Amino acid sequence: MSLDQAISVLVAITLMEMMLATGLGVRLADVTGAARDGRLLLGVGLANYVAVPFAAVLLLLLTDADPMAAAGILILAVCPGAPYAPPLTALARGRTATSVGLMVILAGSSVIIAPVLLFFLLPITSGSADLHVEPLGLLGVILGTQLLPLCCGLAISHWWPDWAARWLAPAVVASKILNAATLAVILTSHFPELLDIRLRGVLAMLILLGVSLGAGWSAGGGKDRDRRTVALTTTIRNVGLGLVIASGTFAGTSAVTAVMVYGLLQLLGSFLLALWWRRGSSLVEAQPISRARTH
Repeated sequence: MSLDQAISVLVAITLMEMMLATGLGVRLADVTGAARDGRLLLGVGLANYVAVPFAAVLLLLLTDADPMAAAGILILAVCPGAPYAPPLTALARGRTATSVGLMVILAGSSVIIAPVLLFFLLPITSGSADLHVEPLGLLGVILGTQLLPLCCGLAISHWWPDWAARWLAPAVVASKILNAATLAVILTSHFPELLDIRLRGVLAMLILLGVSLGAGWSAGGGKDRDRRTVALTTTIRNVGLGLVIASGTFAGTSAVTAVMVYGLLQLLGSFLLALWWRRGSSLVEAQPISRARTH
């Protein structure tokens, strides 16, 4: 087995374990609660499957990014539903239950929508490289590595909650170990490709991060907590799924590295934003208390 094949297997196992752990920690009521809000679902769908992917295409064309790096950025742009969104939403004092529901819905819907979007959008950004993906092949991969483990975890959580509670902590620990191992292996094996990512590619990532945030904020409605929730859910893309697609389709190229770099960048940016929002909420809550003490 070659190194690229080993990385593909490791990435697939990591995503499967993450999705299983995510399902174990999710209540079905959170999913159905988010699904009942048609206006919210429409806004989230447009932000994640229209605004972010098409903004990525426009930015990649304007910056003339390397075709392989562009492929990695586009792959992540069409893959929402990251399991990191609910913890960051809780940190930002948003609506965690809504974030959980939206995360599961996006992860499930991306099984079909992500391959279709890549089929149509990837040739636009690849230029002379003429890159393509096979939607049906991606569909089978995503079903096996993302949707099936997620549904298994949800089923256990719903019908056998005691088992889910018992297995959740070990599953989370395993996810952290696998994520750390995957990160280390990809960064060390793809270090030359990391150096080849041009400044224009990094600039596209930063602008896309801002566009994702703005699209999510706009789709969140009129309440501040809802806007924070949808903004973070939209900004955080599903790095695990992106790596499965990139390592399976463009193994050994800078596409895999671009997915990892953009994934780390958007995770760091979202974490800092969540901390800033949390600090802002703390200051607002402290003001009435300080006023009450002065009267």
